Amino acid sequence: MATLKVKIVTLPTYDVTSMAVADASTYPPYTIVSNPNLLVTPPGFPAVSIPFIIKTYMILTSDVLGISDEGVHMPLPDGVYNITYSFDPVFTNFDKISIMRVDQIQEKFDNVFMGLDMMECEQAVKEQTKVTLNTIYLLIQGSVAAANNCATIEAYKLYDQANKMLDSLINKNCGCSGNNYLINFY
Repeated sequence: MATLKVKIVTLPTYDVTSMAVADASTYPPYTIVSNPNLLVTPPGFPAVSIPFIIKTYMILTSDVLGISDEGVHMPLPDGVYNITYSFDPVFTNFDKISIMRVDQIQEKFDNVFMGLDMMECEQAVKEQTKVTLNTIYLLIQGSVAAANNCATIEAYKLYDQANKMLDSLINKNCGCSGNNYLINFY
């Protein structure tokens, strides 16, 4: 006989204005669930309680999370989201996850990457740009890994470093002058 295992996961939406949370729980036959609920704390905003339907997924937008007015879908802020899925009795039936949302910085990275003409520069500039892009990508992924392991401060440090390097690259300061370390790490 299957045992109850409460679990939620986030799914990619590939959209800066939404995120998806899915119920990946295992419910034994004839399980009665009452008051299923998501408690979501977006970065920089208060927690919001949202009724949830079991065995499905829910798309969360800025208006659902109380970040914007109803019907207005703004980009969701990047940062650590704490999400708890629970149902009655809450003290035994819940799952809590923390995730680092990086959709805005990823979109920024993608735009920079697609906007670079790797054939335009001399070889040294192209190589430095590739190294910088790889470093930025690793910092973004490190931020996600840190948040997944409850290292919130480290997650934000890595995110901020990636964002600073992206801004430097956008401002055409590729670091080819030999000042790359000073620009990006001080």
